[in-house]
Amino acid sequence: MSLPSRPARLPALGLLTALLAVLVPMSAAHAAESREIAGGRLDWGIKSSFQSYVTGPAAHGSWELRDGAATEGDNQFRFHSAKGSYDSDAGAFDASFQGGVHFTGHKKPDGSYDLDLTLSSPAVGVSGGKGTLYADMTGKSRGTGEVTTATHVPFASLDLSGVNLRGDDTAAVTLTNVPATLTAEGEKAFAGYYKAGTALDPVSLSADVGDASAATKSDESDLPKGEFKEAAVDWGVRRTFREYVSGPIAQGSWKVGDGAQDGGALFRFPKGKGAYDGEKKALDASFDGTLHFTGKHLDLTLGGVKAAVKDGKGTLSADVTGGSGAGKALPLVTFDASELTEKDGLAAITAAPAKLTAEGAKAFGGVYKEGADMDPVSLAVPLTTKAKLPALPNLGKSSPSAPPASAPAPESAEESSSSDSFPVLPVVVAGVGALMLVGVVFLVIQRRRAVPATGASDSVSGE
Repeated sequence: MSLPSRPARLPALGLLTALLAVLVPMSAAHAAESREIAGGRLDWGIKSSFQSYVTGPAAHGSWELRDGAATEGDNQFRFHSAKGSYDSDAGAFDASFQGGVHFTGHKKPDGSYDLDLTLSSPAVGVSGGKGTLYADMTGKSRGTGEVTTATHVPFASLDLSGVNLRGDDTAAVTLTNVPATLTAEGEKAFAGYYKAGTALDPVSLSADVGDASAATKSDESDLPKGEFKEAAVDWGVRRTFREYVSGPIAQGSWKVGDGAQDGGALFRFPKGKGAYDGEKKALDASFDGTLHFTGKHLDLTLGGVKAAVKDGKGTLSADVTGGSGAGKALPLVTFDASELTEKDGLAAITAAPAKLTAEGAKAFGGVYKEGADMDPVSLAVPLTTKAKLPALPNLGKSSPSAPPASAPAPESAEESSSSDSFPVLPVVVAGVGALMLVGVVFLVIQRRRAVPATGASDSVSGE
């Protein structure tokens, strides 16, 4: 039988060409499905029995929050500012969060601790239907006292049975009460307090997914030099003040209005407009939005938020209604503006240390002293119409519940103003919140999955 001539093979070549023409766009389309995660939070108690052990009569210890972490409910820590990517076609998810928790216990005569463990920067990765929770860990080994530090440790395996992360173009991914089990690497990083395979507290998270190419535009035409619109300023007032408001003493809450947004531990006043001098690194800005705190002996409304920067120093002001220090345009806190920098069309300051002013102390009814440390201030000013503002670090709306038993006890006004507790006094207090503007507003469609909580907590091995 004679071999086919070359022309007879052309139809097959044409079929292959046509097939490639179809597959290449499909591959490109699939790649385009990987989108940016910008904003969200992770709630996790790590292990409730470990918390009880640390703060109980055995260890006589405590824990402290770091890098903006917060508390949620009775036994959970809340980590914030999710960043990463999500592929809805492949069901792949990769998000890291900020914040940490430092545990100490078994204090020694020299002031050091036998139990000294820090967990920070948790991250969740999902691929091929399998999930892992990672964390940065620094701990003192139980028994030997050797201190080890490791980053991105695969700390816990996540049971994703029944979870389907594939779907349409939703703009939020939510996982609720996902069972978690300590890994072999986690056993070592946990300083030997638990064995691999031990059930940890379930993990919940919510991550905002958007179009990575989207950008915030303040106008359709270029801004006049030195002028800006749609700026944003972000401030949490003071963590222990928020805990006081929502805790068992004040039994209160807060509400935002007139465009302000609630990130749980950060309040956002948007649409900042004003003037900026790039050579002198100076600006004046006013923002929209109001913030209203209520509770027992507490009724305070804030609005008319303004920010000013000059000679490396910043001031955050607001109109204060209610309380003993009410007034217009009160300078509430000063902040370090020496790190004001310009990048990617933005003039920005990130997490600048802030101090309470004399006027701010009066607005708080005198329960915090002038010079008291307050939550840091972040500020972002768009210098071009295409500049993309940072996403709001979203810690979610905290429920008005009491802080965990290990939270520090309240102090009196006469004690150190730098303490991380809110004084419990029958006064009307004031606070202020200021916020960074979200560049893009996303429709949030949550995928929820209720998973029964893990069994009764076991005790720390060897207790």
